[in-house]
Amino acid sequence: MTEDGSDGALVRRVIEGDIEAFAGLVARHRERGLRFAAAMLGDAADAEEVLQDAFVRAYRGLRGCREPDRFGSWFLRILMNRCRTRGARRRREALFVRDDVALERAASPPPADLEWHAEIDRALAQLDPLQREAFLLKHVEGLEYGEMVRITGARESALKMRVKRACDRLRVLLAEADDGRYR
Repeated sequence: MTEDGSDGALVRRVIEGDIEAFAGLVARHRERGLRFAAAMLGDAADAEEVLQDAFVRAYRGLRGCREPDRFGSWFLRILMNRCRTRGARRRREALFVRDDVALERAASPPPADLEWHAEIDRALAQLDPLQREAFLLKHVEGLEYGEMVRITGARESALKMRVKRACDRLRVLLAEADDGRYR
C-alpha cells in the first residue's frame, strides 16, 4: 500500500483538515469493527450503534492518536470500551445470537456446519466477558499479545490466562455439545 493510503497518512490528512480522508479509515476498519462488536454484544443493532459511536469518538479524539500508523488498534480499543459500556448498561451478560441479515451477507457455510456454528456461539456466550473478549482478540482478530496489551490495558500474563481459561472452558462446553455428531 502506498504511503498516501496508509492509516497514518489518512490520520494526518484528517488532522490537517481533510475531513473526507476519515471515510477511508471508516471503510478500512468498519467490517472488522462490526464483526468484533457483534461478537461482543450479540445483537446486530447494538453492534451497529456502538460502532457508529466509536467512529464518532475516534474522529473527535483523532489528535490523541499517538501512533497514527496504528489507528486500527487505537480504534479497536475505543470500540472495545464502547462495547463494555453498552454491555454494562444493558445489565445482563452479552449473549451471542444468530443474526439472519448478517448470515445472508456472509458466505454461507455448508448446512451441516450451521448447527455446529450455533453450538460454538452458545459456548462463547457462556464465557466470562473478559475471557470472551481476550479469546476474540487472540483467535478471531488474530492479534499478538503485545497488541492486546495496548488495546485492553491488561497485563500480558492476565490476557494469556484469560485466553487459556476461555479455551479450556470452550473445550468442555463443545465436548458436551458434540456427543459424537460433529466428528
